[in-house]
Order: sequence, then C-alpha cells, then structure tokens
Amino acid sequence: MLPHADTYDDLVKNFRWDIPARFNMATACCDRHADGSGRLALIYADEDGGTQRLSFDEISALSKSFAHVLTADGLKRGDRVAVFLSQSVELPIAHLAAFRAGLVSVPLFTLFGEDALEFRLANSGAKAVITDEGGWDKLSKIRDRLPHLQDIYVTSGAVHAGAKPFWSAIEDAPEDFVTVDTAADDPAIIIYTSGTTGNPKGALHAHRVVLGHLPNVEMAHDFFPKPGDLMWTPADWAWIGGLFDALFPAWYHGVPVLGFRAKKFEPQAAMQLMADHGVRNVFLPPTALKLMRQANVRHDGVRLRSIFTGGESLGAELLDWVRGTFGVDAHEIYGQTECNLVVGNNAKLFSLRPGSMGKPTPGFDVQIVNERGEVQPREQRGIIGVRVPNPVAMLEYWKNPEATAHKIAGGFLLTGDLGVQDDDGYFWYVSREDDVITSAGYRIGPSEIEHTLMKHPAVAMSAVVGIPDPIRTEAIKAWIVLRPGFTASDDLSREIQDFVKVQLAAHEYPRHIQFADSLPMTATGKVLRRDLRAKG
Repeated sequence: MLPHADTYDDLVKNFRWDIPARFNMATACCDRHADGSGRLALIYADEDGGTQRLSFDEISALSKSFAHVLTADGLKRGDRVAVFLSQSVELPIAHLAAFRAGLVSVPLFTLFGEDALEFRLANSGAKAVITDEGGWDKLSKIRDRLPHLQDIYVTSGAVHAGAKPFWSAIEDAPEDFVTVDTAADDPAIIIYTSGTTGNPKGALHAHRVVLGHLPNVEMAHDFFPKPGDLMWTPADWAWIGGLFDALFPAWYHGVPVLGFRAKKFEPQAAMQLMADHGVRNVFLPPTALKLMRQANVRHDGVRLRSIFTGGESLGAELLDWVRGTFGVDAHEIYGQTECNLVVGNNAKLFSLRPGSMGKPTPGFDVQIVNERGEVQPREQRGIIGVRVPNPVAMLEYWKNPEATAHKIAGGFLLTGDLGVQDDDGYFWYVSREDDVITSAGYRIGPSEIEHTLMKHPAVAMSAVVGIPDPIRTEAIKAWIVLRPGFTASDDLSREIQDFVKVQLAAHEYPRHIQFADSLPMTATGKVLRRDLRAKG
C-alpha cells in the first residue's frame, strides 16, 4: 500500500488510502493467493520438533469446508463465533471461515479463566466456539450459564458429550463454499480489551481493519514485503497484535507465517526457532526483548531483516542491545486495540530517537488533544488522539454505546494515553491517564524513570508507580527485577536511587525500591501497574 519514497515527508505526501467498497478478509488474506501453485502460507512448529507446512490452497479449502459446517449448523450472517485457541493450524482456519460466511469472530486467550470466558461469551452472544482439549475443560464448566452457545468444536479429536469434532466435521464438508459479499465496513471481529476499571469492552472491527494496518506494518518492517520474507511473533494470536500486526498482514501480502505455541517465552528457544526456520521479520514485544537481553542470547544462524515492537517503550539501552545483537534496528510502533498502528518508526526514513514512538503512520492524523478533542500546541502534554473515521478504527464498543460515545471527542478517537509531540513531529509516550504520578506538585510519567532505570547495569526490568504519601500526595516506587549476578540489598537500592538522581532528576528518583523475581503483566506483555499500586 505504501508508495516508494526516500523520505518520510515524501511518503506521507504521496500516500492515498485505497479501500474498496466491497472487501472480505478471507478473500484478501487467503483466496487470492490460493492459485493452485501450492504457495506456502503457514509453517507450524510443535514443541516436539515436528512441523506442518500448509499452502494457501489448503488453508482456503479447509476454511471453506468449515464455513459449510458453521452455516449448516444454523449460524447466520452477523452471528458470533469464538475462537478459543492459541497459535495453531486451526486458529486461522476458524477465523477465515467466519469471515467468508459473514460471521463475526471473537478471539479468546487460552489462559482466560472461567469468569473471563463467561463474560466475553455472554456479552458477545457467541453461538459457537472452536477450542482445544484444555479449552473444553473450561467451557464444559460454564456452558449451562451460556444460553446463546449452541456448538463447541474441539480440535483434539477426543469425543465429548455435547461437543463436535472439528476435523471430522471439516472432512465431511464440501470445499465449494461461496464467500459472501461483504462491504469493507461490515463487522468482522470483536477483540476484547480491558481497561483499568469495569468490565472488558469489545472493540468491533470491520473487514477493512486489515487494510488499516498495512501502512504501518509495511513502514516499520522496512517496506514489507520483500523476497524471502517470513514472519514470526511470539505474541499470541488471540490479541490484535498477533492477528493484525503479524498473521493477517503477512497473509495479505502472501508472505508465509511461522506458528509456534510455547508454554512460556524462552529466549534461547526463540533464537533457535528463528534460526531453524529462516525467520526474516519479527514482531517481538518489549518484554520478549528484555528477557532476551537479560539472558544475553546470541545465535549466528539468526538473519533478521526487520524487527517490529510495541506496547512498552524500549529506551536507548535496549535499542542499542537489539542493534548489536541482530544487526538491525528495532522499529517501535504505537496503537491500541480500538485504533491500532497509528505511529511508527523506520530508521531509513528518519532517525530513531530512543524513547520515542516515532511519527504518524502515513494516512493518519495523530495529534495531542485535550479531553474535548481540541488540538494542543507542540511540546505540550495531552491525550494522544487519532482523527476518525479511518480504516483501522473500530466501529464501536460492542453493546456499549455510552463507552463508544466517551471514546470520541472533537472528531478524534481518544486513546486514553498521555503523550507529547515534539517540534520535529516525534511522539513521546508519557503514561496512561491513570498512571500519572502526582508528587510534591509535580506530575510525573513512569516511562521516563523506567528508561533511566534500564540504563543501570543491575536492572533487567522495572516498573514505576505512585504510592500514597502523606506529605507529597504520592511517592515514587520502583519495582525492579535484577539481572543475573546481582543481589538485592540496601546498598544496591541506594546506588540505583543515586543513579536516577544524577541521570534524570532529583525529584524523579524512586524513594522506594522493591526487588522482585518478576512483574505482573498482561497477556500481551504490558506491565500491570495497577496491580503494583494495589500492593503499595
């Protein structure tokens, strides 16, 4: 989608959206590459070292057969289908089947417990779920509380009363399903996002959402695709990052994707996986990069062309480590479930500034605004806002018109993230609106302190929060995971505090430091600061 350009300004000036009126993700991300040539779509590696290789021809046929299954079992256009799977062969087949049948898919994370599942399935009114053996164990306990749920398809092949076998159903179905004619603005997928308070909200996206992701994916992956590209991410395909930062944009361009379901992220195993399969393009969340740096991993067989990252800012130390380890720059991006990939980086178009999220993605008007959606001057802190409508923005919060209305002001979608845009156009993340620390009259964002902490040789990971203080309103507290070879002590705490005073500012040093073995994180690798605040 991006035009050729040698400078960022030319790229922005020459960019034009090309969103067709009629558009279906199953056709765009699969069928148009299923030309009988056996073009590779998916390499799925299991933990035992085995691999499956599926072509677009095979994925197309399998998803058409499953679309037959869903419609034969009574699902009609607009009905919701939940996909309760991790990275797997079955997951994209299920989503594509839903898209081509005019259904709305609902990705669900496999680590969700019964309460989380029940809310999402009840709220979405899902009539069918595709899951594995572990998912069946959870669903069977709550099924009687889900009156809308008609069918559960289990991928393991095991026979369960009240469930249907996924693969047997596909084998018995024809492969000639005719994909329904959908508009680009027709609903396609509901991705639930958790706020800091209240129940999760379902961001309803249209088929065009994959097109909205393309400019950033192409820019941040250094004009993706190029010959020989192969995409991998450890990010779970249950989230917008795994699905639309990696899987479906790669397939839109006919680029094969590597799938691998690991019980947890292992840095050395990740390096070996990339070397074994010749991975060229990766989406590595900052947490994964921090774990790799902590383990000091190296592998001569890894030959990456592009690294795409986002969710937490990296900072100079981690950026330098990535460049030294992989020989390429990590290009940070910014977005959220409701409106993803609207800011990004490409070192060949403009210089990287450590800590910055980059510049607006071509095609997007991103501004710092106030709560009324009024644009603020450069260098002034405010809410990061994205002008709507645009192709990547959600249609609405599912069944939540009040929350939808509060998300828009003055023609901008309000991200709820605080930031600054400097005079050169770079965006700098400050914090979530509720993460700002008010201490002794100062309003302090935790990210800058965390970046400074990462420069200390003892610090592997850190998270900074405000805790109640009778004098200062809030005091700054840092939770720190140490690198191997360092031992927690009062002396080390004082050394780290003095380091921040000198490197950053005297009023921004953490008055309290607590060492920990790990930090609480979301499934997508973002630190749960609210959990740390609750601990005090």
